[in-house]
Amino acid sequence: QVQLVESGGGLVQPGGSLRLSCTASGRFFRVNAMGWYRQVSGNARELVATITSGGTTNYEDSVKGRFSVSRDNAKNTVHLQMNSLKPEDTSVYYCNALISIAVGRMTDDYWGQGTQVTVSS
Repeated sequence: QVQLVESGGGLVQPGGSLRLSCTASGRFFRVNAMGWYRQVSGNARELVATITSGGTTNYEDSVKGRFSVSRDNAKNTVHLQMNSLKPEDTSVYYCNALISIAVGRMTDDYWGQGTQVTVSS
């Protein structure tokens, strides 16, 4: 069974920094794209940042220049470095990964349990 385990959320003052990490564990063949989403109104989630296995990144406009996504393919881990945090960044952040559990199998969507990020003075 595949699991995504997140860490690194918490409370920080405006202008501060946090680093989120997420590791995929279990039995699988390959981890493709990994990334981070955050909860918006209701149960909807918006893309924050993604990174392919080759290192190509994509960011939501409001976090460009402040957030940086990276990954360690050998450890099946993705990180989100969040700098210059603003109150509007407050949300539950979810790790996402597209994982193929066996050779020849298409990728499936996996999600972490979510980690709370609160930006407040």
